[in-house]
Amino acid sequence: MDCTAHYNSPIGGITLGSDGKALIGLWFDGQKYFADVLEPVHKQRPDLPVFEETRQWLDEYFSGQEPQFTPPLTFRGSDFRKRVWQRLLEIPYGQTVTYGQLAQTLGCKSAQAVGGAVGHNPLTLIVPCHRVVGTGGSLTGYAGGIDKKVRLLQMEGAMTHDLFIPTRGTAL
Repeated sequence: MDCTAHYNSPIGGITLGSDGKALIGLWFDGQKYFADVLEPVHKQRPDLPVFEETRQWLDEYFSGQEPQFTPPLTFRGSDFRKRVWQRLLEIPYGQTVTYGQLAQTLGCKSAQAVGGAVGHNPLTLIVPCHRVVGTGGSLTGYAGGIDKKVRLLQMEGAMTHDLFIPTRGTAL
């Protein structure tokens, strides 16, 4: 049975989801595709070790530090989405890539298909979909809302105030 817990972040509430051993979801409350990988029946279990580890990761992240560990993760989705989400884990803290660059590294001809998989990422923040930007650095799409994407990129130093500074040459 899937379990959930809640975390209060400086930029809004976050719901955590787990299969009991690994994290299966991390969503800003009310974001698009909220909790779409959770079983319909699940229970609150804030005491799970994976939730304690995830809260530690989030505490470090929101204090302005790059966490040096990743909680155990399980991806629920198609093979294509899993490949995209795995690749997102390789985007360095404070750097960005475009949907086109991401598609190219995956050998996919469609940046739009990659964008769909990025948008359905159930493990926001830890699987850093906020680091994917549009052509020329445009801040397109983020299931948690563009305002949160801006705040996250600012926290990581990829953005100064309202000015986005795209990272060039990010290797994946």
